[in-house]
Amino acid sequence: MKGELVNMIQAMLAPGIMISACGLLLLGMNNKYSIVVNRIRLLDDEKRRLATKHDAGEMHLKEKKRLLSIRIQLLKLAYRVKLVRNAVMAYTIAVGLFITSCVTIGFQYIFSAEPIFYMALVIFLLGMTSVFVGAIMAAIESYRGYEIVQIELKEEY
Repeated sequence: MKGELVNMIQAMLAPGIMISACGLLLLGMNNKYSIVVNRIRLLDDEKRRLATKHDAGEMHLKEKKRLLSIRIQLLKLAYRVKLVRNAVMAYTIAVGLFITSCVTIGFQYIFSAEPIFYMALVIFLLGMTSVFVGAIMAAIESYRGYEIVQIELKEEY
């Protein structure tokens, strides 16, 4: 009995570690989400100020270029924020799946039913797949972030 309890705890440990790992990934992505949203707000504010000058007919060529650059960046940032959201959702779903996997492993030890064992395995693998999807979204988001920096660097003031 005591040995089975130790085995059950050990079996539940892997999903538990993945929950912690996803928590760290979520923390990083939430930080990135805040940064991207803040950048959108700053650029949108600058766009409004420049658009007011444009409407008043007081805009210079450099300001027109800047306004165009801001519009392009805002479109790209809107796409980035969706990628971050998707990564956060994938990691959150993974946490839910890992928790479900832990509970299913516990039920498998209580009821000793082989189908529950396979169900726990499938749930764990779905969780790992969800983490992989989140990592892909995060990688694409990082690449897109580089594109936006390139737009800023190409501007001449």
